[in-house]
This record gives sequence, structure tokens and C-alpha cells, in this order.
Amino acid sequence: MRILLIGAGGVGDAIAKVAAERSFFEVMVVSDYDLSRAEKTIDWIRTRHGDEVAAKFIPAKIDASNAANVVEMCRTHNISYAINAVEPKFLPTVFSAAYTAGVGYVDMAMSLSEPHESDPFNKPGIKLGDAQYALNDQWEKAGKLALVGMGVEPGLSNIFAKYAYDELFSVVDEVSIKDGSNLVVKNEAGEEIFAPSFSIWTVIEECLNPPVIYEKDKGWYTTRPFSEPEVFEFPEGIGAVECVNVEHEEIPMLPRTMDIGKVTFKYGLGTEFIDVLKTLHHLGLDATKPVRVRSASGPVDVAPRDLVVAVLPDPASIGPRMTGKACAGVLITGKDKTGKDRATYIYHVADNAETMAEYDAQCVVMQTAFNPVIALELIAEGKWSGVGVRAPEQFEPKPFLDLMSASTGYHQRWFAQERLPANPLALP
Repeated sequence: MRILLIGAGGVGDAIAKVAAERSFFEVMVVSDYDLSRAEKTIDWIRTRHGDEVAAKFIPAKIDASNAANVVEMCRTHNISYAINAVEPKFLPTVFSAAYTAGVGYVDMAMSLSEPHESDPFNKPGIKLGDAQYALNDQWEKAGKLALVGMGVEPGLSNIFAKYAYDELFSVVDEVSIKDGSNLVVKNEAGEEIFAPSFSIWTVIEECLNPPVIYEKDKGWYTTRPFSEPEVFEFPEGIGAVECVNVEHEEIPMLPRTMDIGKVTFKYGLGTEFIDVLKTLHHLGLDATKPVRVRSASGPVDVAPRDLVVAVLPDPASIGPRMTGKACAGVLITGKDKTGKDRATYIYHVADNAETMAEYDAQCVVMQTAFNPVIALELIAEGKWSGVGVRAPEQFEPKPFLDLMSASTGYHQRWFAQERLPANPLALP
């Protein structure tokens, strides 16, 4: 297998570092618009693993906004699979380029949504991933696989849900993805600062868009951002965190192939985080349409959201100033295999101190990065196979979870924690 990694930012850098410990691929081209970022990642691999391992990694400059450039890169390096690790706004270009080049494709976030034109807080418009699913027949006819939403959320969360659906439950009333942390980032003076652990571009997109909810009897519908707050007690010392509805891929994904009563995604953002996002929205700084601004070299067109990205700390750089843990998990409620009420929280926790020590990368990007690499290893070994536009839950979850946690695998333990069906939000 020959892999093109598009993007060497926080997640891309972490993907390459994880892959450096595995032997299932022949070459990984680490590409970025800033060649120095790709070179820095490979230098780290060389220092940690030696010249022989580093020789499998090739740095390259790429323009993810230019389909022809992506196609050329795929063909020049005889690529088998392209991993899309750039911001979602580049997804249409990279996705179409992979198809044109005739290579397999993996991403961790799906095509963007568009709110309903007249009733955005009740009805969905174009949902996350719709544009990709619409091209399933095209990919099937080409005999190529586009594995979409293969990060941590979506991705690992989908696999947790499918595992519970297959192995633990006879009836699934609700799948509610619960994401929370006790992460803190401080500046040089030791003061806590606002520094999102992943791209603020993505944060704005999923938190300020109308959240989509699925109910079997109603289908997909929307509500207002930050709605339906609830306090969920996260494990491993993270504790109680208020979680709110946000837009996320799992909600359009899971009901396509699984009989589930309800699907939600609730994110533990915190009051300060929510207030900052609301302020950005009120000021129009979440907009993606460029506006004309003055600069030293004359007027330039800048998207306000891109400006916000530019002035905030790079998520790839905040690891040394971050403390705490991040938890990604899925709360499933329903009936067990004997027909009794059951509530189970299946989760994975990443400790920033541990990921920094092992990978020199902060925990949130690491939690994302493991999953596409595991998936590609399963594909390379023939344990996962298929064509078309397919989601993680359309594959057998057990091989993934076994490889993820094995001592000869990726050393990432996951847990299934039983909760009281009458009060599943609290720790048992």
C-alpha cells in the first residue's frame, strides 16, 4: 500500500507518527502547502525511529485547493489510498481528485452541510456527508473505496455504536455520542487561555450550525445551537461536564444502516467556550465569504473565519501548554440480549501527558489520528474490504477494536462501562 497524506498539521502530523510504528504500507507521502511542516514531521520520525523507517516517508508540497495538483501527486507516486487531513472546506476538491486519480480515499470529517433556506431550526437542508453519499454509485462502478468519517468522532464512535448494536443490545433506543474533557491550556505566564484543541474552522462549523437530531418516527430534524444542555459524568477523573447539542456526522450516518430509535451528539464545550463562539457569530467573524480589508500591501480579500484561525494558537502547537484528558464515547440505551433494560457507555480516553511523551502531539489530535491508520491496516490485510462510499459502521467492528487495543497493535484501550438505565448520565 502506498499512501498520500494530504495535510501535515496537527492531525496529519500525528497520523504519520502513528504510521511510523507500523509495517503494512510501502510508502507514505507526507504533503502540505507548507513543505517545512511535512519535513518537520519526517525529521521527528527519523529522530525517533531511525533512517530506515524515515525512508518510507517522502515530503511533498501540495495545494489541496487544486484538484489537478492532487491528481498529479497521486499518479506521480503511484498512490493506493489518499488520506484527507486538511480542513473540511477542501474536501470537495480532494474527494473528487481521489476519484479522478483512481485511488482509494479516507477522511475524518465529511462534506459540509447547508442549513434549510426557510426553516433552519426545524428542518435540515443539506446534511453532513450528503454530497459524498450521493456519489456512492460512481465509486462503486469504479471499484474503489471511499471510507468516510474515519476519525474519532465520527469514526471510532461509529464503530463503538456498531459493536454495541451487534454484540450488546437487542433493541437500541438511543445512541448519544458524548464528548468531554478537562483539558486546560495556559500561556507562558500560566494563565488559562482560549485555545481550541482542534481547528477553530471546524469548531465554528459544527457548533454554530443548527444541530441535526434523528428520531425513528420523525426522521432528521434540527434545533438551535447549544440546545438541550445536560450534565454527563465522564470517567477517569474527568468528572461532570455540561454537554449540548452540536451538528455532527454520526447523526446522518448511523440511521442509514442501523435500526436506532434516536441519535444525538452532545459536546462538553463549557460556558466560556460557548460564549466565545456566540460572540464570534454576533460579530460576523464566523463567516466564510471573503470581505475586503486593508493591509500594508493594499486591500486584500479575507474570510473572517480564516482570520480567526490565523490569530488563534495552532492546535498542533498547544500540547506542551495543555493538561488533562479527553474522552470520546457513545452512550447506548435500550434492551440487552435478554430483553432487560441496559445503558452502556463505550469510550476511549486520551491523556495529554501520555501522548506528548510518546508522540510529541496533543491528545485530541492523537485520538483522531489512530483511527484512519488502523482502518488502512485492516484494508491492507484484507480484514476490511468493499467499494463505494462507505462509513465505518458498515465494516465489522471487532477486528478494528481488537487491533486498536492489542499489545501488538496500537495499544489504545477502550472500555464498556455499564450505567444505571434509570440514570445513565451519572457514573455507576
